[in-house]
Amino acid sequence: MPAMQGWRRRATSVVGQRGLVGAVRMLSALLPARGYFPDFLTPTAAEEGLRVGLEAIRSTPPRRLRDELAQLTGNGAARRRSVPVWMRNLAGGDRDGMADLTGVIRAVHDSVIVPEWTEAEARAEGDRARRARTVRDAGVHGLLGSLGPLVRWQPPVLHVDYPVDRDLRLDGRGLRLIPSYFCRRTPIALADPELRPVLVLPVDHSTYRAVADPSGTSPQALSALLGRTRARTLAALHDAATTGELARRLRISPASASQHVHVLAAAGLVHSRRDGNQVLHTLTPLGADLLCGTRVPSPS
Repeated sequence: MPAMQGWRRRATSVVGQRGLVGAVRMLSALLPARGYFPDFLTPTAAEEGLRVGLEAIRSTPPRRLRDELAQLTGNGAARRRSVPVWMRNLAGGDRDGMADLTGVIRAVHDSVIVPEWTEAEARAEGDRARRARTVRDAGVHGLLGSLGPLVRWQPPVLHVDYPVDRDLRLDGRGLRLIPSYFCRRTPIALADPELRPVLVLPVDHSTYRAVADPSGTSPQALSALLGRTRARTLAALHDAATTGELARRLRISPASASQHVHVLAAAGLVHSRRDGNQVLHTLTPLGADLLCGTRVPSPS
């Protein structure tokens, strides 16, 4: 995926510089590029943050850990002999091994994910904002019908292009949709049908405008933010808006609204995504922090 090539180059460099090759190999064994990977590595508790998610992983019941690692490694004798010793120990209930695993996840996260987080979160939030507008304008049927091309809504069945043939019955539990910056090629679902049903969807990288890296924001771009109208523009984007909607909120022309948004985007405060014949603007995490904190530019 072209959108991920830059991240791959940076991540590869950082992994080598910080001596994380072994850590990445460990995670690659548990999270293969294709096929099954254990559900315990993506706990629901992680929605409350990485620290809580890592604690949930450490607290995985031994039987679940054993069963999911057995599914990952297969049941053939030859296959079992190729399983690393540390993974066999993990399946046997090695709690020190679980502590090592969560330490590895933390180290890799801090080194290769955190530097990309502003961009990743901005794109995911932009995707969520677009989906929310679809629900508002077209209802649930409209939302499910807009998830293509990998997902097809033929009521009452949602068909997903998935690597394996399986049926998942919701039985009234609902389906949680999660846009993901790092999800590639196909949507992902949990393997255990008894767990809360989720569908992780790749964000559409192709229709996003580039967002500046806040660490590289120029003083000139930030200086351009000073002024009453641009501060109002930032505040007006507390809810996602198209250029036309933003212009109506601010009572300025669409051309002026577009100009102000362009400056905000250059400073890494706004993310823009084309949706059909419109462009939807959302705050980046940096923009939201600036809006909610004490650093909002003072009116002039």
